[in-house]
Amino acid sequence: MPNVKIHRFKTISEFHKFRGLPKPEHPLISVINVEDVKEIPANEVTLVKDFYSIALKRNFNAKLKYGQQEYDFDDGIMFFMSPGQVFRIELLEDTQSKQSGWMLLIHPDFLWNTPLAKTIKQYEYFSYAANEALFLSEKEETIISGIMQNIQQEYQANIDKFSQDIIIAQLELLLNYSDRFYHRQFITRKIANHQLLDRLEDTLTAYFNSDVLATKGLPTVAYIAETLNVSPGYLSGSLKALTGKSTQQHLHDILIERAKEKLSTTGLSVSEIAYQLGFEHPQSFSKLFKTKTNVSPLEFRQSFN
Repeated sequence: MPNVKIHRFKTISEFHKFRGLPKPEHPLISVINVEDVKEIPANEVTLVKDFYSIALKRNFNAKLKYGQQEYDFDDGIMFFMSPGQVFRIELLEDTQSKQSGWMLLIHPDFLWNTPLAKTIKQYEYFSYAANEALFLSEKEETIISGIMQNIQQEYQANIDKFSQDIIIAQLELLLNYSDRFYHRQFITRKIANHQLLDRLEDTLTAYFNSDVLATKGLPTVAYIAETLNVSPGYLSGSLKALTGKSTQQHLHDILIERAKEKLSTTGLSVSEIAYQLGFEHPQSFSKLFKTKTNVSPLEFRQSFN
């Protein structure tokens, strides 16, 4: 990232100082009340922390870019980050709502010589691949908050030989519940994606059955996404997850099915079919048809005679 200053924090104490917080009560773990965190002085800042970060935030008035992709905070309130991962915070317009919630910071050395040191890396929501925050129902948030309170009580109590084991046991419980809730969110999102696919089918059917196909040509991905009130990236990502195909590939598949129907049931020429399907040049239609079916439109028609 050229010309971008990256703030790197090797210790939790360094991060506390940057965010205007008092020194942590333990050098390798910290529980922070989000309301106590000082606002970032710049509108945009890029950070790298050499420790794990788990946060639950409400009224999050910033955009977050995690790795090279936007992190969706629209519905979720909880997110997870691994040591060494780059993220950028871009503050939005000032809002009247003050952020609330908590942040749990854990240095990898705190997990040293425990099974969690290895297993924590297996939780997928710590990776760059996770690009949306975790949404919690009221009941789920109560569970997570209860575990966090237990961790906080141990963190603020006098450290003894049992403290680390108790905190790690609670942390494992927190991670396992979060895994369960992310899985539930994935299923919910999958249902929503299926509904999106149904709406896409209806939209394309209406478009192909109208006269606009011949006059305006094939619908663009941007047009389809706008009609469905989603972004082109979200539409293609959802279709890719469900069908393994992009929006453009899905569109071409429907187009080829229409072409096959016309070639096998009408006496229209290949050129007439191409124009009806929105192609300005019949050669482009023939090329796409052969790419998708391994035969030319005429060869396909001849197979029915």
